[in-house]
Amino acid sequence: MGAPLVVGVDGSPGALHAVDWAADEAALRGCPLRLLHASLWARYEAPRLAVGGSPRAQRTALARRLTAAAERRAHARRPEVSVTADVCDEDPVYALVDASDQAAAVVVGGQEHGLSGLLLGSVSLTVAARARSPVIVVRGGAPPTARERWVVLGLGAPGTTLAAVDLAFAEAALRGWGVEVVHAWTRPRGEKATVRSGEFDETRIFHEQQAKRWLDEALARPAAGCPEVPVRRVVVESRARPALLQAASRADLLVVGARRRGGAVVLQLGTVNHAMLCYAPCTVAVVPSEGARAERRGGPPASRGP
Repeated sequence: MGAPLVVGVDGSPGALHAVDWAADEAALRGCPLRLLHASLWARYEAPRLAVGGSPRAQRTALARRLTAAAERRAHARRPEVSVTADVCDEDPVYALVDASDQAAAVVVGGQEHGLSGLLLGSVSLTVAARARSPVIVVRGGAPPTARERWVVLGLGAPGTTLAAVDLAFAEAALRGWGVEVVHAWTRPRGEKATVRSGEFDETRIFHEQQAKRWLDEALARPAAGCPEVPVRRVVVESRARPALLQAASRADLLVVGARRRGGAVVLQLGTVNHAMLCYAPCTVAVVPSEGARAERRGGPPASRGP
């Protein structure tokens, strides 16, 4: 059946939205669904939520109740999907990054509030930065009401991972959506627009033509493989962050690539991807470079503890 989708569950509304999204996705892909609850914080919270037994037994019982509820929810939504649930006494980031080695994607919730939301946000950001599989951060709320539905694909300069391109086209093909490819460019430092309003801007035409040629090359293979997927290209002189946020406001899914340096201890998301995860109103997929899966746990992964 292929690699599973792994969903981080903690009983929060954001995590439940992630379970719903992942169940639908697993049905589309024909792959299994693995629900994973990992927590070190539960040892402090469980005594307040249960009476009797050791703290470890209490937090284990609480974790199993949470995962059982999530499993029932997934079965009710998509009964044809094979669902398993696991509980581990581990830092959530470490557990999810470890699980990403054998996952088709890791799915987590987003846009939570309060203390638990801050912790969940930290988990989402860190997992997105370190996982070896794509990480999908699911937003709750109603989808766009537009008749046409789109996957927005953010592509930066040449050399950006093409794994993100493949995922965007695959997701659009599964759903019968289109792909909107957004490339934002800025003039090199020292080059300024010197034309007046209404005059011909040769430098802008040059940069736009360069960008369009590169997009044609980057999209040729996936577009040929998914001829049924409508494609529209947006090339704009702008910083990437505002351009992608504007596109995300009308999207169902935003896909961005992430390049990582092997052995790096600090986060490698970049400021644009970080902003998309924090502020984009739609679900966001962060896709690591093609070689990220080969970076096993032998390097310095996420910290085990707070």
